[in-house]
Amino acid sequence: MATIKATLRKKKNRAGLYPIVIRITKDRKSTYLYTGQYIDEKYWDEKNNKVKKSHPNVARLNNYISVKITEANNSLIDNESKLQKGGQAQDIKRDITNKYKKNSFFYFAESHFKLLEKNKKFSRINSERPLLNRIKNYHNSKELDFNSITPFFLKGFIAHLKNTDSVGDRSIANTLIFIRTLFNGAINQGLVDKSKYPFGNGSGKIRIKIPESIKIGLTIDEVKAIEALDLENHQAQKHTRNVWMFSFYLAGMRVADVLKMKWSNIQNDRIYYRMNKNNKPSSFKINEKLAKIISEYESNKQSPNDYIFPELKLANQKDLEDILRKTKTATKKLNRYLSQITEKAEITKKVTFHTARRSFGLASVDKIPIQILQRLYNHSSVTTTIQYQQGLNSKAIDDALDDVIGF
Repeated sequence: MATIKATLRKKKNRAGLYPIVIRITKDRKSTYLYTGQYIDEKYWDEKNNKVKKSHPNVARLNNYISVKITEANNSLIDNESKLQKGGQAQDIKRDITNKYKKNSFFYFAESHFKLLEKNKKFSRINSERPLLNRIKNYHNSKELDFNSITPFFLKGFIAHLKNTDSVGDRSIANTLIFIRTLFNGAINQGLVDKSKYPFGNGSGKIRIKIPESIKIGLTIDEVKAIEALDLENHQAQKHTRNVWMFSFYLAGMRVADVLKMKWSNIQNDRIYYRMNKNNKPSSFKINEKLAKIISEYESNKQSPNDYIFPELKLANQKDLEDILRKTKTATKKLNRYLSQITEKAEITKKVTFHTARRSFGLASVDKIPIQILQRLYNHSSVTTTIQYQQGLNSKAIDDALDDVIGF
């Protein structure tokens, strides 16, 4: 008969901590299944085979150990006939290890990234990889299975992000959405039972709340102040203003789309392009202000397939990762110059390239129907556009307040 129990193996790591393992013994021969958790020897209760109450993470660790022992016992039951025919403890370990790969959150996450890479979704990988690293840093182990991601685990994770890493509410929500996405994928593939799903509105479940962000845009006067600056003696700032105004004139086009704009995108006094974020097609008229900016770069035009702006001219056109990398580097550099520009314009608000989109939304209030703004922004739902504009427009609220107290 095989026996299974948790123990502390007396082989400390470089930090002087000992590994918590699941020992599987059959016919006086033992093998060890490492949990990936390490603790100081003084925190181990040898009599009860669990972590002592004096350990700061006692509840989480003992819960994790309990899950691992349950998995080992389930595997023992599944392999009972094999053991009766001479199977050894290694057979149980091998079975658990194979099941772990299928049930591993980290393993599934890497498979998720490989699929994104295959589909050339490098921007998404770039934004989601740090989310996975947050989870790894909190768990502090190479192993994490889906069954261990309980509401209790997630509550501890949220508290850790807030109190230890000082992560904002929006970033926490993004991390939870990432975990939920992987959970849904694993359930759809039959790797995880639906009963293990930790999210939802039920009792004890984790409900993801998206915090409302404060959207700050520039007023028309502030945009005019940027337009009016004399930047002839500072070409880097002048170029940065051109890129920012190009974005603003095109309904706050995202900076990645602006930098990827090619001369071939211009046809019959219009700009045709596909939005990088959702691959939706868009078309805009080239007005006089936009034409003036474009004309400043025509002397550097090499071919119709050349970029209008210089930031991506040296990028490897066959390497999407290189394009993404150079786009990020350029955006950071442009935002630094943008800060210098707004200081010259005596604007105290923090302004980035995304502010161009918000500023256009603010300028559109009471000027164009919300349905037109939705088309300009390429939002799938008008609700998104309404929420976006409401976050910027406080005039109606201000007027209502004045009406009430103006006696």
